[in-house]
Amino acid sequence: RFNDVFQLHDPSALPALVAEHCVIENTVPAPDGARHAGREACVQLWSAIATQPGTRFDLEETFVAGERATIRWRYWLADGNSVRGVNLMRVENGLIVEAMGYVKG
Repeated sequence: RFNDVFQLHDPSALPALVAEHCVIENTVPAPDGARHAGREACVQLWSAIATQPGTRFDLEETFVAGERATIRWRYWLADGNSVRGVNLMRVENGLIVEAMGYVKG
């Protein structure tokens, strides 16, 4: 369901997927990224990414082990350039509580 948000450019499912105490460590700004805490901040960030005009994510691999997930992806920017990266995620009671994004530099 999380990946569908980005594949379909439709963030409407996010509030039901994100825990109130969710924390995201984003990929930008380099080198350490920014920290976003709380459902509202996390949903806002992911919604902005999902609806960015002219962009897309190609999913390379999704691996789930218990409450942990690894999502490898390639993000295509509107100008035709791309970047490869990975999200390391943790879920509790079916809700995302932690997401750390990394890109190849």
